[in-house]
Amino acid sequence: MVQSVELLLDAAAEAAVRAQWAALAAAGLPSQAAHTGASNRPHITVAVAAELAPEAEAALGELEFEPFPITLGSPVVFGTHRLILVRLVIATGALLALHRRVHAALGADPGVPAHVRPDGWTPHVTLGRRLPPERLGAAITLIAADGDSPATVVGIRRWDGDRRREWTVRGT
Repeated sequence: MVQSVELLLDAAAEAAVRAQWAALAAAGLPSQAAHTGASNRPHITVAVAAELAPEAEAALGELEFEPFPITLGSPVVFGTHRLILVRLVIATGALLALHRRVHAALGADPGVPAHVRPDGWTPHVTLGRRLPPERLGAAITLIAADGDSPATVVGIRRWDGDRRREWTVRGT
């Protein structure tokens, strides 16, 4: 299963993303709103791995972290047949520095995919998965009008996909 390290957003940004999830769902489009578990919340995934060593867990708990501002940018689409609709997170020095610190804490695990490693990562917040290509225009129309929006990264959490649980590592 997957182990991940994720950045959490402030309440206002989280509510804005949830509103986009709800708009997509109301239009009959794939949306993260369909996942009703308590752990499902808007986030930015900064690392994934098959497993995290106890030393990596300890190092994550000691990361230097202070909340910092980011901007949720334009809609972006990943994939070619089963599309993933996301909001781009505009990369800043603070965001990229935290991303590098997280990966340094995790060490050189060969199981970490290239697309989340430093210099290969596209920071984003997922809105919906498995979007049919013919519905892409409708989905973009629903969310693009919101434009760029400010947000604050307020915490770091861990998701353990094997045990289906999450916990806060740093921040709130």
